[in-house]
Amino acid sequence: MLIVQKYGGTSMGDCDRIQNVANRVLETKKIGHSLVVVVSAMSGQTDTLIGYTKHFSKLPIEREVDMVLSSGERITSALLAIALDSMGYKSISLSGRGAGIITDGVHTKARIEYINTQKITDLLNEGYIVVVSGFQGVTEKGEVTTLGRGGSDLSAVALAGALNADLCEIYTDVDGVYTTDPRIEKNAKKINKISYDEMLELASMGAKVLLNRSVELAKKWNVPLVTRSSFTHDEGTLITTEENIMEKPIVSGIALDKNQARVSIANVQDRPGIAADIFGSLADNNINVDMIVQTIGRDGKTDIDFTISESETDLTKKVLDKFLDNVESIDYDCDIAKVSIVGVGMKSHSGVASAAFKALAKENINIMMISTSEIKVSMIINIKYSELAVRTLHSVYELDK
Repeated sequence: MLIVQKYGGTSMGDCDRIQNVANRVLETKKIGHSLVVVVSAMSGQTDTLIGYTKHFSKLPIEREVDMVLSSGERITSALLAIALDSMGYKSISLSGRGAGIITDGVHTKARIEYINTQKITDLLNEGYIVVVSGFQGVTEKGEVTTLGRGGSDLSAVALAGALNADLCEIYTDVDGVYTTDPRIEKNAKKINKISYDEMLELASMGAKVLLNRSVELAKKWNVPLVTRSSFTHDEGTLITTEENIMEKPIVSGIALDKNQARVSIANVQDRPGIAADIFGSLADNNINVDMIVQTIGRDGKTDIDFTISESETDLTKKVLDKFLDNVESIDYDCDIAKVSIVGVGMKSHSGVASAAFKALAKENINIMMISTSEIKVSMIINIKYSELAVRTLHSVYELDK
């Protein structure tokens, strides 16, 4: 079998933990499997590097930011290769460039366009354990890029798909996907199997085990995906097709995302194309907009509210400043959170949303915005009530049973 394993920042946190990862890798190698190992930077290293770049500028040049950030994963990949070699196993580290990961030119959140797998395939055929620096790639013109938050997971899934791997294992500091964050709700339960679609919703709604881009890619390539702990040998969570899951619960999990900001534009001129102008400008700057609410026009004016990642607030302000002369005001609220309920069983059951609304009302939690899909309901609330909302909803849907 060809297996792609990914180890996160906590797993690679220091030399002792890198040795632990080497031991785990060899457990799989000794069974006879071929291995590509994707690694993150040491825990906290990326944030430290970001801090360095912002010492000189609030909005540093993104090309240079990528040059700085990509160093973190190159260090850990080389250290792991050294550890494996010292234990008598041929190993080689590759940067994103060396692994043939070709991306577009959007710095700090590039998208993978294709992977030239020839070099990795040749090394695997020669018996090497190939260790790849996650989170990074290179453009056709040779510019170093990084893939954004969760980029190492994305590297692993993309490599698994391109190499037609038999399995992709994501090793983290948690032992699988839970019904909600166990740090918030002590009665959260581990989910043994979850569908791509449910995991995609949970990931996009703030669940931190996997990010949505990785799950999206796994679904597209039909990559068998397991997430488990690098510190235990417990079975993790299998992310698979809906057809492979016998029992489909009405609600599978509750997600919380505190990295949210609400943008409120008051008294916008109510004319055709105004929304295209505003959101087109945001898209041109690669700012992802999530929930959108526009009021019914009155006296030729309308209000538009939408949410973005809090981390993109400064850039959003810069982009929207040019509209200030055409609106009454633009306000930003970073004291919000998004709480979401997710489950494929919602497709065939009514009353799921109303149960959530009633439960939050009972706790005097006001809902500011609502967004729905076939298998999820998301609500924007005040951040100070966010963890109470998670515990309340987890109990209402009896996810602790």
